[in-house]
Amino acid sequence: MTQEIFKRYEKKYMLTQKQYDALMPALERQMDTDHYGEYTISNIYFDTPDFQLVRQSIEKPEYKEKLRLRAYGKATDTSVVYAELKKKFDGVVYKRRIPVPLCQARKYLYYGIRRIEESQILKEIDYVLNRYDLKPAAFVAYDRAAYYGKGNEELRITFDRNICCRCSGLDLKNGVYGTMLLDKDQILMEVKIPGAMPLWMSRLFSDMGLFPVSYSKYGAYYKEYLYQGIFIEGGRICA
Repeated sequence: MTQEIFKRYEKKYMLTQKQYDALMPALERQMDTDHYGEYTISNIYFDTPDFQLVRQSIEKPEYKEKLRLRAYGKATDTSVVYAELKKKFDGVVYKRRIPVPLCQARKYLYYGIRRIEESQILKEIDYVLNRYDLKPAAFVAYDRAAYYGKGNEELRITFDRNICCRCSGLDLKNGVYGTMLLDKDQILMEVKIPGAMPLWMSRLFSDMGLFPVSYSKYGAYYKEYLYQGIFIEGGRICA
């Protein structure tokens, strides 16, 4: 079974369409378009009934973790999706994931029926899943365009638009629909780097007045739409 492990720093920037248009000519001189082009990413985030993981994340602790199920493009029962465990410690992001057919991933993560090849990453996912007794909590999807550095494929920049979320119909097969988080003029840029930001990029962002922001898609959905009414007689409600 293929396993993927990432260790990197991630910085986020909220751009307007005008800033994006001004940035791209300079960026494209240093970076190439990802061969997948623009694509849609869909996620199911797992949490406790009282949203413990996202609440802890919002408080910006030194260590935080999240579990999600991710699909690229339209998902069916036979689609390969990714069970991902994402941790952040002291500013460094560690992501560990395994590819699994959606039908198997759903049985495992939703109902505890595990028919997936044993691995160290699966053991770590299993530990977090059972430690918190996690259940499907929110759907988050967006359209992404990605770039990687010329001569440095570990340097990546992604641009996310049309971020939409929901807390019902929590199955990747159900497609993309829900509450839109950003205005049409807003674009979330993420810089993913193994170490220090290249000098050319740092200067470019400084000259354009672009500065990092703290932003979590799931966290923003929780704060803006779920926080006001988490419980009804001990159960969840949705915006």
